[in-house]
Amino acid sequence: MRGTFSLGVHAACHLECPQNNKRHLMEILLQQTINGLVLGSMYALIALGYTMVYGVINLINFAHGDVLMVGALTSWSVIGLMQDATPGAPGWLVLLGAMLIACVVCGTLNFVIEKVAYRPLRNSPRLAPLITAIGMSLLLQTLAQIIWKPNYKPYPTLLPSEPIAFGGAVITPTQILILALTAICLAALMWLVNRTRLGRAMRATAENPRVAALMGVKPDTVISATFIIGAVLAAIAGVMYAANYGTVQHSMGFLPGLKAFTAAVFGGIGNLGGAVLGGILLGLIESIGAGYIGPLTGGVLGSHYADIFAFVVLIVVLTLRPSGLLGERVADRA
Repeated sequence: MRGTFSLGVHAACHLECPQNNKRHLMEILLQQTINGLVLGSMYALIALGYTMVYGVINLINFAHGDVLMVGALTSWSVIGLMQDATPGAPGWLVLLGAMLIACVVCGTLNFVIEKVAYRPLRNSPRLAPLITAIGMSLLLQTLAQIIWKPNYKPYPTLLPSEPIAFGGAVITPTQILILALTAICLAALMWLVNRTRLGRAMRATAENPRVAALMGVKPDTVISATFIIGAVLAAIAGVMYAANYGTVQHSMGFLPGLKAFTAAVFGGIGNLGGAVLGGILLGLIESIGAGYIGPLTGGVLGSHYADIFAFVVLIVVLTLRPSGLLGERVADRA
């Protein structure tokens, strides 16, 4: 009798286990897709800054990731001061205040970087501004290390941390905010570039700065404005990155900056839509890859190898399509 019963259990298990496995794999896929969209949105915000600067003056600003780090650390300091000064203030208000101050600080910083480090080199060989950008990146990291000390700092949880569950996956209010902010920033940027006088001036400067200057556009002002807008996007991304991962420190901007640059090249550098597409695809590839790399390799490679996906994708895309997925359209650059 017992043998018959155990056979029945085994049979039932064989019928149910594949379904459970299938459901489990679908839940992993849904969760990793959400994580990928969130990660990709942060890459997209940073990549937009790279793409705008490249679109206008053909410069890869490698210090851009460190501007993100300055934004995150500034917001961390401001949150500490605001919580001491007004202990009962709502979390979202404190985060908004910190984000606005971080945007102002980063905008000012990028304006100064452009004026001091890049403007004197505008007509020099292409290699000089690139080396200067790498030097500026190291300088910002060192200054941040001196000001904020090199240890990891816990970032306060200001938004509700209760995850929202649906379809077997969860998403936090912070992640919803990241997705919403990315959509708003992209829409605002598209409107700015295509519908405003500054946008027309950006497109004219991207096309030919000398002719634009003859038509009454001030290329120096346009380039400064481009750097400031890029820095504001980096500051928003930095605050969201810190809020999502719950920690900040002086070298946190290097890897997101490198990934965002990869995303910008992946989508087509100089193209706003390409930067967002590249960022979101890169985030999805990385997250879904991290979710399945363990089971597929029999546990040989863990999820901490997820970084390899970004650069494998970059190599493949540049081999097959050197101009990126959407290519570079000069009329839409800026």
